[in-house]
Amino acid sequence: MIGELYETALAGRARPEIEHADGTTSPLQVDHWLHARPGDVSIVDRCNGPTLDVGSGPGRLTVALAERGIPALGIDVTPYAVSISRSAGALTLLRDVFGYVPGTGRWMNVLLADGNIGIGGDPIVLLRRVRELLTPLGQALVEVQPPGIAQRSEQVRLRHGGQISAWFPWAYVGADQIAEIAVEAGLSAAETWSADGRWFSVLRPLRD
Repeated sequence: MIGELYETALAGRARPEIEHADGTTSPLQVDHWLHARPGDVSIVDRCNGPTLDVGSGPGRLTVALAERGIPALGIDVTPYAVSISRSAGALTLLRDVFGYVPGTGRWMNVLLADGNIGIGGDPIVLLRRVRELLTPLGQALVEVQPPGIAQRSEQVRLRHGGQISAWFPWAYVGADQIAEIAVEAGLSAAETWSADGRWFSVLRPLRD
């Protein structure tokens, strides 16, 4: 059901809400994923080689990288999102980040934009996987919450009218928390910056 609601939203046929475990709701910001967003350029500018866009959705960042001449691959678990991305000209695969990913250990950049640090509900586990994907000289570019927002993991689901998805885990990490979490995953925070109201961090593998 989560796939159906998300795909319906991408197609512009519904505006699902995110329902949180405490019963509160927030909008699913589909428009942010379909079109270029303020702050995107600051991410693309920091990509200096082959880039993996994790949770690439409709592919706006994968396309932006390709237009710069940067080799880029998007991966996403939603077939319709992958189809949109491919139609826009992005090289995109239907893949789970925790499954087989081409180029594992050789990516110069791995992107976790648009809150995708939350994938799986455990940022440390996700960042450990990202470290596996990176070359030892690579970097992860991670979008985080503004400073002062509490780190948390919770169960959420999508809701629209009578349609309700299954619960799934999601996490939230603030700009003032990412450095500590990164170390537990074998990464160090090399840079944190803000652009157009969004917050990001560059993480690089720690030397063994």
